[in-house]
Amino acid sequence: MEILRVFNNNVVLARNGAGGEIILTGRGLGFQARPGQKVDETKVVRVFVPDDGRDADNFGALVAAIPPEHLLLADQALEIARTDMAAPLSSTTVVGLADHLSFAIKRLRQGIDIEYPLRAEVAHLYPDELRVAQGVLDHVNTHLEQPLPEAEAVPIALHLVNAGFATGDLSYTYQMTGVFAQLFEVLEQAYGRPFDRNTINAARFITHLRYFFVRAHTGRQLDEGATRLSVAIREAYPDAFATALKLQAVLELRLGEPLTEDEVTYLTLHIARMVDDLRVR
Repeated sequence: MEILRVFNNNVVLARNGAGGEIILTGRGLGFQARPGQKVDETKVVRVFVPDDGRDADNFGALVAAIPPEHLLLADQALEIARTDMAAPLSSTTVVGLADHLSFAIKRLRQGIDIEYPLRAEVAHLYPDELRVAQGVLDHVNTHLEQPLPEAEAVPIALHLVNAGFATGDLSYTYQMTGVFAQLFEVLEQAYGRPFDRNTINAARFITHLRYFFVRAHTGRQLDEGATRLSVAIREAYPDAFATALKLQAVLELRLGEPLTEDEVTYLTLHIARMVDDLRVR
């Protein structure tokens, strides 16, 4: 491996044997090193790959700005999550969590308390990620003299949610969570009753929306046109279809792009299923 840039004594940007750019960390790895030199691989402790289209220089600068002990703590804590998460936890997730933990520890030492207004939404929308995040937080706190507050499980959960999307930008996950909450508000206004987020059909609806966001973000919405199935679903559930059109308006306004007929049809189907849950309660 060849050194491309030295960020500090412990972090360098290098080119691997396949020609890709990677971030390497290790005590003294960059000490008196110069671009063009070979990496002392005996000093390499961790390797971070700038995925999700991240710029390698910017990613390396971020890694270099995080205390090594916080990088290690995040990496170790996420080992817990890896066994329970379907989505792979990439270098972006590790560094993003390490950066968050480092800032949270700094705030705690300065006596700065932060409220997370999305806690209720996260608990309803991402219960699995929140459960795993609680385990991550518990592990982190066993290694800190002053433990982080329980509320920190919320942003950790959002980092885990973010790991399942084709973006390294956590603001995308915040936007998605806010849209989810708005959609449920529209549903509850339309039917005049609260929707239980803990039902199986609500969980299916949320999962569908999460994958819809991935499709919309990557320009791959479902689009087979007005098929017989879509016509049949709309005719069978006219009230659900009318509500789906309201959700369509919200999604198009928030995302800045039109929904396909197929996407609206699937919204209709999921709404109809959740309305059935209301009838049996």
